[in-house]
Amino acid sequence: MKVAVLGGGTGLSQLLRGLKKLPFDISAIVSVCDDGSSTGRLREEFHTPAVGDIRKVLISLSENEEKVKKLFDYRFNTSSDLDGHALGNLLLTGASEVTGSVSEGIELVNSLLKLQGKVIPLTEDDVTLMGKMKSGNVVMGEHLITEYNEQIKEVYYKESPTVNPDVLKAIKDADAIILSMGSLFTSIIPNLLCKEVINEIDKSKAKIIYVCNIMTQPGETDDFKVSDHVRLLNSYLGIRKVDAVILNNGKIDSEIVKNYETTEQKDLVLVDYDNLKDLDIIENDYIMINNGMIRHNTLRVAIDILSYLLD
Repeated sequence: MKVAVLGGGTGLSQLLRGLKKLPFDISAIVSVCDDGSSTGRLREEFHTPAVGDIRKVLISLSENEEKVKKLFDYRFNTSSDLDGHALGNLLLTGASEVTGSVSEGIELVNSLLKLQGKVIPLTEDDVTLMGKMKSGNVVMGEHLITEYNEQIKEVYYKESPTVNPDVLKAIKDADAIILSMGSLFTSIIPNLLCKEVINEIDKSKAKIIYVCNIMTQPGETDDFKVSDHVRLLNSYLGIRKVDAVILNNGKIDSEIVKNYETTEQKDLVLVDYDNLKDLDIIENDYIMINNGMIRHNTLRVAIDILSYLLD
């Protein structure tokens, strides 16, 4: 069962940890517009796509994830220019320089890690994400968009990127196109901003599945219900729209929810079934609590995706 999984950052990495445990042929399509921290500095110096999210995805698909994570996420603490850089980011940048492209650099790293899936950057271009706020203000750069204290209206690229041909092939060959949980405007939608991607999705007969977030995100999805998430994604899709939504029906301890509301300004995403009647609904108790943090039980998500596709 071939799946093309679109996303970026923590959400995509978490989902892949579940999918890799089942008989899926995984193509992880990663948005490459992150420009903060170590990634931003490497982008500025080497004019490459963002490697930070790629690093996280490589870790999640590796056979020996715990050790690879410890190595790749190691950050130098020094007075030199290495300070703050993640070792995995440097390795990916070096591999890209040696091979001549980010895609070939990933393949080189893949040969060392023996990944349980393929990692595909959306583009080889050094792209800049732009955000238009509800006030009309325009913000340049993913991390500034995220940090900007205002509701996002839309996002787009400053320059029109050339889509990686492997992205289009992965979508063409897929039995399912999965939109990962994660930041809608800055992780998921950046994969849907290119006409070539939308055209390939429109030609596909694969099921389009969205794994809905459990919590809202300040500035991106404040007060969003499940249907609002789907509606926003559909506004960036073409003729084909989301076929199925995966949503949580498990209960979360009220103290944990309250802590999210007060410290992170995040709320539970409410399920509005009346507005989801045109969708296939896949629901279960997907809640996992790790050190007080709410996470998806992605193995359970993966099992339910497989069951849905085989039904």
